[in-house]
Amino acid sequence: MSVATIYSAHIVGLEAEEVAVDVDVSSGLYSFSIVGLPDKAVDESKDRVIAALKNSGLRNPKTENHKVTVLLAPADIKKEGSHFDLPIAIAYLLASKQIEREIESSWFVGELSLAGDAQEMRGILSIAEKAKALSIKSLFVPNANKEEAALIEGVDVYGYSNLKDIFRHFGGVIEGDDGLENFIEKMPTTSINYIRPDFFLDFKDVRGQETAKRALEIAASGGHNIALYGPPGTGKTMLARAFTGILPPLPKEEVFEVTRIHSVANTKTGLVTHPPFRSPHHTSSYVSLVGGGASPRPGEITLAHRGVLFLDEFPEFDKRVIESLRQPLEEGVIVVSRAKGTFAFPAACIVIIAFNPCPCGYMGSKTKRCTCSPSDIQRYAKKLSGPIMDRIDMWVPVQHVDYETLSHSRVGEETEGIRERVNAARKFAEERFLKNNSSSKLKMNKDMKAKDIALHIKLDKNVEDLMKTLATTHVLSPRAYHRVLRLARTIADLRKSDNICESDVMEAFQYRPKLYEDRF
Repeated sequence: MSVATIYSAHIVGLEAEEVAVDVDVSSGLYSFSIVGLPDKAVDESKDRVIAALKNSGLRNPKTENHKVTVLLAPADIKKEGSHFDLPIAIAYLLASKQIEREIESSWFVGELSLAGDAQEMRGILSIAEKAKALSIKSLFVPNANKEEAALIEGVDVYGYSNLKDIFRHFGGVIEGDDGLENFIEKMPTTSINYIRPDFFLDFKDVRGQETAKRALEIAASGGHNIALYGPPGTGKTMLARAFTGILPPLPKEEVFEVTRIHSVANTKTGLVTHPPFRSPHHTSSYVSLVGGGASPRPGEITLAHRGVLFLDEFPEFDKRVIESLRQPLEEGVIVVSRAKGTFAFPAACIVIIAFNPCPCGYMGSKTKRCTCSPSDIQRYAKKLSGPIMDRIDMWVPVQHVDYETLSHSRVGEETEGIRERVNAARKFAEERFLKNNSSSKLKMNKDMKAKDIALHIKLDKNVEDLMKTLATTHVLSPRAYHRVLRLARTIADLRKSDNICESDVMEAFQYRPKLYEDRF
């Protein structure tokens, strides 16, 4: 007997790392051990592999009285998941001389059922990208994952349906095959097919609320975070769910970036070509929102990357969860540190928060009287800390819609028209960034830092005097001052104007937080 080595990969955070699967086979009493810090799922591979070999008509360690030792190297890094089944099985077939062909520059991944059938796995896009980076020639993946893996050019992707496919592909002959050869075909490179999802709520179905619609259009154009507040039943949630429809499709590089995140998280969304929409419940835990765990996994804010994170009933979230948004709202990334290492998860999303102005929901309402005591309101308001409020670019009241508006037969503007304006404004901003020879890879106005604002936003004398007056009168913090400028720049982009005018600044300034303003 001998030792055989097959190469595979495992996921660490959002990245894939190469793993060498060494299998030593010797004669003696049957035993099957896996070393190299396997978790429970990996350790159970021995039972799945033995059953898969037996039910595929191949010799297995139990019937051959083989002593099998499997090493997953590097041995000092914990291995997780069930996708080591196939490489362990192939390495055993090589070591036991059931496959004679030499296997070079190939990676094998995939879970096997007891019958030897391939099971869909997570993180395949990260594995394919890493294989390309390491100049791996061939990648063998389950059929359910082959189209996703084939998105990456430069790697030959082979999809298999069961263990017998792989065995025959490398020259093995199963008794009863009668010389049958069933070679696995290489997948052609997959192209991105943009099919607009049909679950978007159309803005034409939202009656009234023209101010909120205008604010959401601005938010979509510049990537700004926005808060919607008002009495219950006024349409805050409906507006937020319609918001994703006015966002343009993701460019190719972002399709790969977002799909890789969802593949690792195993959300079963397939190829993500449009901005994702995530809406966690207010009882969600800290880890489920920001990510983490013993082996860090992406949370909801990372799953919303390049899309929308909608936090309904925002003050009802745990205080620790709310405060954890400070870093990602400012930097577009969330860093999770554990004993085994530090992981940076992308979190560049548009955050929409929605909430009632008080516990009963009717503070400031024109239709019902608020029944909350001042202490109730104060306790409720404290959930919205100053730093969090200062990181939300736009604060928009959503008030009661009267009967005449609701019952009117005339519908509002359709989502398609708004999306065209948003797309045009984003392209106008990108052209300006390129024209000004920006060294940073800016995509939207929200991404501008202080040095970028100085480069991309030029004010004439009248607008500069207006900003000075507003900043002095209302004691704006540097962050709030820059926020007003970024918003004004986005409003000017919607007009396709190179210059910011006074009306742009005044409209941007009206989105300053007015709720509980006596506290700030």
